[in-house]
Amino acid sequence: MKYLLWLLKAAIFFTLFAFALNNQQDATVHFFFGTQWRAPLVLVVLAAFTLGLVVGVLGMVPRWWRHRSAAKRPVMASTAAPTPPSSNPPATATGTASSDPIHGI
Repeated sequence: MKYLLWLLKAAIFFTLFAFALNNQQDATVHFFFGTQWRAPLVLVVLAAFTLGLVVGVLGMVPRWWRHRSAAKRPVMASTAAPTPPSSNPPATATGTASSDPIHGI
């Protein structure tokens, strides 16, 4: 299995290397206000890929922080003092307390 993974990595590398060799022509990227950037096409594609990757990661950061803080909350709640048991009446045969309303009917 290890050799199969190395073979797959080598195939991906040589495919990308052949792509880079076949796309060495100059490409011009036109920006606003008449500015332009001339570079080999493979660098333009690599820059566009990198920029998309950065934008995607930055778009995920707020949700990632939210999930991370939500994952820490139960840990902090478990370290707090335990709450005393409530004085609810015992559950009936249906699994609900006798004073609780029945929902979903």
